[in-house]
Amino acid sequence: MKKLTLIIAATLLFFGNLEAQTNKSNQNSKKMNATEQTKHYTFKLSDKVTRQKVTFKNRYGITLSGDLYLPKNAGNEKLSALAIGGPFGAVKQQSSGLYANQMAERGLAVVAFDPSYTGESGGEPRNLASPEINTEDFSAAVDFLGLQKNVDRNKIGIIGICGFGGFALNATAVDKRVKAVATTSLYDMTRVMSKGYNDSVTHEQRTKTLEDLSLQRWKDAENGKPANGTRNLPEKLKGDEPQFVKEYFDYYRTPRGFHPNSVNSTGGWLTTNPLSFMNMPILTYVEEISPRPMLLIAGENAHSRYFSEDIYKVAAEPKELMIIPNAVHVDLYDKVDVIPFDKLEAFFKTNLK
Repeated sequence: MKKLTLIIAATLLFFGNLEAQTNKSNQNSKKMNATEQTKHYTFKLSDKVTRQKVTFKNRYGITLSGDLYLPKNAGNEKLSALAIGGPFGAVKQQSSGLYANQMAERGLAVVAFDPSYTGESGGEPRNLASPEINTEDFSAAVDFLGLQKNVDRNKIGIIGICGFGGFALNATAVDKRVKAVATTSLYDMTRVMSKGYNDSVTHEQRTKTLEDLSLQRWKDAENGKPANGTRNLPEKLKGDEPQFVKEYFDYYRTPRGFHPNSVNSTGGWLTTNPLSFMNMPILTYVEEISPRPMLLIAGENAHSRYFSEDIYKVAAEPKELMIIPNAVHVDLYDKVDVIPFDKLEAFFKTNLK
């Protein structure tokens, strides 16, 4: 099977190329047993916050693994709450947990979760993403929050990071229980997989991709299981990679953000993973989020900036686009001095009431 063209490959390390090959396990992950992997977080827990492992099921019967973050000084008051997911290919011990830690420190009850088929959550086969099921994962997190005795179910919002920003907007559009939504470093995975980066994929290239994916299904059927795709990030950089690949590597493949459960740190998506994304534009109804408020945050120098800007153009009021000076895409994953947490706090405390 031929490799994707450079244009299609630039639609990300998020799903690799279409050549099925065995994934190599990172040496760091081999050194960690299951208990150590669970304990490993890429950030320090605030001394003002408690963290508790939780599980809950989505509408498809998949058990999701999450961490519930609570402010220590909450007392008996009912709290506003947030569900946080992302980035695409990450786990709750990475960015979503860091965000949850920060927002709980600011007085909210927050659950960060591993999406279906990844991390410590259930679902088979592994390393699979689905625009429908990953959207549902957010609503399942809202279910969970709304059942907590210390949460006001009428004051629940969501934050989506990177590819889960798209799922967060989709979930908010359909789930009217969500009162406010924010995204950081937004990626519309259905758009980028079907049309390529900056919508640069031609009809002929798209057709060829679908033909290759369809033929891969025969191989999967013959083998009785779906093939693993190329790992998302290499073991080492050669130096001639695109800048955004270097930035992803600097987060996922270094101590800064590495986690053995993360698809982007150690593995790759299934070869046929793009199939369900190719003809399912999840942000078709983004205007139906209104009259609930939307906050879109993107880095000035982020390769993904255009996703936030384009959604801002088509979304209905109330909406706000915040561009962070000099920031790149992954800066909004973990740089607490760059991520506008004070803005996020003000946004949700104003709108979750």
